[in-house]
Amino acid sequence: MSDDVKREIEYSGADAMCDAIIAADVDCVFLNSGTDYPPIIESWAKYEAQGLKVPRVITSPHEYVALSAAQGYAQLTGKMQAVFVHVDVGTQNLGGAIHNAFRCRTPVFVLAGLSPYTIEGELPGGRNSYIQFVQNVADQTGIVRGYTKYAEEYHSGKNIQQMTYRAIQIAKSEPMGPVYMTATREVLSEEGIDIAADMTRWGALSPSGLDSESVEVIVDALSKAKKPLIITSYSGRNKDCPAELVKLAEKLSIPVIEANQSYMNFPGDNQFHAGFDVGGFIEFADVVLVIDCDVPWIPVHTTPKYDCRVFHIDIDPLKESIPLWYIKAERAIRADSLVALRQLNEYIDSNAQAFDAELIESRRSKVKEIYERIREDWKPAKAEGDMLTPEIITTCVSEMIDKETILLNEAITSKAVIDRLVERTVPGTSFGNAGSSLGWHGGAALGMKLACPDKDVVALTGDGSFIFSCPTPLYWMAARYNAPFMTVIYNNQGWNAPKTITRAEYPDGYAVQTSNYHASLAPSARFDLIAEAAGGAFARTVTTPDELRKALAEGKQAVKDGKCAVINAMLSETV
Repeated sequence: MSDDVKREIEYSGADAMCDAIIAADVDCVFLNSGTDYPPIIESWAKYEAQGLKVPRVITSPHEYVALSAAQGYAQLTGKMQAVFVHVDVGTQNLGGAIHNAFRCRTPVFVLAGLSPYTIEGELPGGRNSYIQFVQNVADQTGIVRGYTKYAEEYHSGKNIQQMTYRAIQIAKSEPMGPVYMTATREVLSEEGIDIAADMTRWGALSPSGLDSESVEVIVDALSKAKKPLIITSYSGRNKDCPAELVKLAEKLSIPVIEANQSYMNFPGDNQFHAGFDVGGFIEFADVVLVIDCDVPWIPVHTTPKYDCRVFHIDIDPLKESIPLWYIKAERAIRADSLVALRQLNEYIDSNAQAFDAELIESRRSKVKEIYERIREDWKPAKAEGDMLTPEIITTCVSEMIDKETILLNEAITSKAVIDRLVERTVPGTSFGNAGSSLGWHGGAALGMKLACPDKDVVALTGDGSFIFSCPTPLYWMAARYNAPFMTVIYNNQGWNAPKTITRAEYPDGYAVQTSNYHASLAPSARFDLIAEAAGGAFARTVTTPDELRKALAEGKQAVKDGKCAVINAMLSETV
C-alpha cells in the first residue's frame, strides 16, 4: 500500500473523543500537541467549520504548566479539565505536576498519543516521519502509572467514548485523582461511534457517611474530653465543609488546627481556630479527631500521648499510595467529610441534653484564651525600615487584598508566616500544594483565573518555586488568554528549605560551621523581567517596604488593566 492511503470517515475516533469530552462537561483542553495529534486537530477544525461545539483549547507551550493549570481550574471549581500531551516525551514533561494532581486528589483527564503501530501504509494514521520511530518505547504508561488512578490505552475508535467515560468516572470518584489515557493515530483515525450517553449514568460514586455506631462513639468521646482537638488539611476542598466544621467546633468547644493545609478549612477569625501547628496541643489532648489529613503530626517531632483516643475520618484513611504511614487511630473511617460532619452535628443537636454543659463551657473560655494568646504572638512587626522580611512582605500583601481574593501560597519556608498573617475566612479563597513538586502556583493561578475571570488571583512564591513554574510559557499563556494575575516572589536568593533541614539534622556539623549548604542562587535573576519579556507583565524588583507598597499598588492596577504583575521582593540571601 502507498504511504498516502486515505479513507473517508464520516465520524472518526477523534470525533468520538471530542464529543465525549464535551458530554463530560470539560471546559478546557490544555494542549501541547505533536505528530500524534493530526486526527484530533482535524476533528476540531471540522467541528468548528460546521458550527459544532468543541472544548476551549488552551495552547500550552509546556506540559507542566498545562497540567498545573488544569489542576488549579479543578481545585477552584470542582470541574475536571483535560490535558493533551505528546507521546512519551510530552508525558515526561508533565514531570512533578502529575505528582501534585495525584497528591492533591484532583481529577484531571490526561491524554497522550502513542507512536503509530503501522509503518507501510496499511492503515490511515501510520508512521510517516522519523520521529515516530524513536518515540516508540516499551512502556510509555509506566512513566506515570504510579501517579494515576487509571491508566489505559484506547484500542478501537468504536469504544472511545465508553473508555473515556469510565476514566472520567474513576477520576471523579473519591479519592479523586488524575487518569492517563493513550491512543495511536490509527485508532483516532478509524471509524468511531457516538453512543449519545446519558451522563447521569456515568457519574462519580455517591459520597458515603459514617455508620451510626461511629457517630455515637465519636460524639461521646469529644463531648466528654477535657482537651479535645480537631485537625484537618483538605476538608475545605468542599466549600460547604468549613461551615459544618465551625458548627461542630462551636457546639462542643473544640479547637481546630489546620495542619499542612491546602484549602481554607476553617475561618481564621473564628475563636476556635488554633493555628497551623499541632505542637503544644497534640501532646496534651485526650481525644483527637482527624478529618481529611495526610500528615496530622510528624512522630519524630511530636505525637499524642499514649492514652489519647484518636479518630480518623478521611476520604482516603488508608493512604494506600504512601508505603509507610500510620497514626494509630482507634477508628479509621472512609467517609466524605461533609456528610460525616453533618451526621455528627445532627446527632449533637438531637442529644444536646445528654452533654455536660458545664464542661463544654469551661472549654470554651480556655479556647478563647488560647486564640487571643496565639494572635498576640502572631502580630507582625511594622512595615518600616530599609530591609524586607517575610513578615513585612506578607503584611503589605494582606493590606492589598480583600477577603474574596483567591490566594495561592507556595512560598515554602515563608509559608507559615503567610498562613498566620493573611487571615482567610471565605471558603474557596485559599489554596496550597499538597504535593511536593514546586512550581504548582503559576499554572494553578492561570487555571483559576481562566475559571473565574472576575476574581482577583494572587500567587505567593519563593524564588526557587518560581523557577520551577516554567515562567516563560506561563506568562505567555496568561497574556494570550487574557488571564492576568499577580505573583509576589519572596526572593531569598536560594533554597532555604535544605539549609534549614540540614541545620536541624546536623546542628554542629561542618555545613553549619562553614555555612556551606550548596543552596545559594545568587546572584539572583531578574525574575520579573522574564515575565515581562514572555507576556508583557508589569515587572518590579523591590528592596524596601516603601518600594514594595508602591509596586503592589501599581501591580494591582496593571492586573485590572489586563496585564500580569510580578513583584520580585528581595530578602536577605540564603548562603
